[in-house]
Amino acid sequence: MSKTGILLLSLALVAVTAAGTADVAQKSHADTPAFEIRKIDRQVVLYTIYRGSYDRAGMAIGNLFALAGQKGIQPRASASYTYLNNPDRVSSEHWLTEIRIPVGEQALKLAGTLGDFTDVKELPATQAAVATKPEGLADPGPLYRKLYAWIHKQGYVVTDAHSEVFLTNAMGGDYAGMKTQIYVPVEKLTTP
Repeated sequence: MSKTGILLLSLALVAVTAAGTADVAQKSHADTPAFEIRKIDRQVVLYTIYRGSYDRAGMAIGNLFALAGQKGIQPRASASYTYLNNPDRVSSEHWLTEIRIPVGEQALKLAGTLGDFTDVKELPATQAAVATKPEGLADPGPLYRKLYAWIHKQGYVVTDAHSEVFLTNAMGGDYAGMKTQIYVPVEKLTTP
């Protein structure tokens, strides 16, 4: 399995759901993945920065949920990952991931008090290109390449790091067995 195929083996949670409507979409045909541009609503998240291989992130996820419980923060949905560097360019001990849990507005009062690598923040509303990784796909690398080419072809540019959220349970840590969605923040390229 490639480095990009080892994504989130330990994350056994259902995906963060992103509200919004599609304004650009590609229909799915046989082996052609379906892509779309969605409007993503503003969100408040409790997050932590994790460094290391994705398959060993389980403790960081558990610690984040434990912190939420200790601080009386009610999670609104399950956790997601935002990938902060390219796993094909650095070794696994240097992979950086922001693990996020959507929470309510009241959690913002704790911003800046939770530690150097754990905090609460507001994510502004944005647009994102969305692709679904089907169950059975162990290496999402080709899907990412197709998605990024599609983004460019549609006249969009990437504005931030991409995230992956889970649509099915990851019992047993079998990434290939999970159906996930990839969210890439984008904006329409404007010409002067």
